[in-house]
Amino acid sequence: MKQYIYQNKSLKHLVHWLIMSPTRTRPRWYVRMLQFLYVKRGRGSVIYNSVRRDLVPFRQCSIGMRSVVESFSVLNNAVGDLHIGDHTRIGIGNTIIGPVTIGHQVNIGQHVLISGLNHRYEDVQISIAEQGVSVAPVTIADDVWIGGNVVILAGIRIGQHAVIGAGSVVTRDVPAYSVALGNPAKVVKTYDFNLNCWVKV
Repeated sequence: MKQYIYQNKSLKHLVHWLIMSPTRTRPRWYVRMLQFLYVKRGRGSVIYNSVRRDLVPFRQCSIGMRSVVESFSVLNNAVGDLHIGDHTRIGIGNTIIGPVTIGHQVNIGQHVLISGLNHRYEDVQISIAEQGVSVAPVTIADDVWIGGNVVILAGIRIGQHAVIGAGSVVTRDVPAYSVALGNPAKVVKTYDFNLNCWVKV
């Protein structure tokens, strides 16, 4: 059935219109009422009532065991799957737009933007709004700490036990066991397992 809808352009457009309001660009109220059926929630997970849940049934969304999405955040899987691991905390006022995968025991500060989406702009004869979007998955490994007001762009990978300093704009991958900060974010420390200490880069 799903394959048939994708192959039939007019039917796909109709189904999409029934699910998403083109003006509000969010799921219609009757779709949001059914999110408990298609959003996978781990035991003990918490999503505060003020969180905007732009979560559609034709993409995946999962939130792990005892993970928390704090107040005034936005979760959006309209253009890509969204997965949050176990024991992870999404801070106040975060915006997460899939495709994004966040690992276990990740701590994300306040007002962080993580987006696997970019708007196309290359054709100057067509308005940017009409050119659609491109997507590239963001992957955040386990045991990562992301400070407040960070921006993580599409296609970025952040390795295990990495730290991203507050206010950073992450435009390239951050390796495991490193500290990155600035705009654009640069690695300033890495952990040396031979010396058993953090070393300035």
